[in-house]
Amino acid sequence: MNITEFNQLSPNEAETLLKNCVQINEWANRIVTQRPFSDSQQLYNFAKDQAMTWTWQQISDALGNHPRIGEKKAIQSLNEREQQFSKNEQSNVNLTNAVQDALYKGNVDYENKFGFIFLIRALGRSTEEILAELNRRLNNTPEQEQLEVKDQLSQIALLRLKQEVTA
Repeated sequence: MNITEFNQLSPNEAETLLKNCVQINEWANRIVTQRPFSDSQQLYNFAKDQAMTWTWQQISDALGNHPRIGEKKAIQSLNEREQQFSKNEQSNVNLTNAVQDALYKGNVDYENKFGFIFLIRALGRSTEEILAELNRRLNNTPEQEQLEVKDQLSQIALLRLKQEVTA
């Protein structure tokens, strides 16, 4: 849809669209109440600025709705649009047995260390890049990792928003 169509959505329809990008209610609410936007770039800039305000609690809650990287079948609690996003974003992940084993082990190590799932913007990244990032980030402190997760979740949300509301 274009920016005019987005601006004309009912508040509930717009919030649903935005929550498909990321499950952070306050982010969706702020964007909806800021409408109308003059163009899609203004929308993206506002959405990006609002993502900078996310608290760790909001991010942690949103992580509960993300499948683990390498899980080809998105978790059932995702709606159809979110499943479609997840499938497209992980389309470059080549799941040989060795890769599945490495991702599984890395995910377990990561979750044991940090207490939440490994999140990465997978779109445009190869399996090797994702595994390298997973291994690199295992060396982060919890504080460093929370900053990385915030950045990755923001990238995912903004990419999804750009797919939903085109220029």
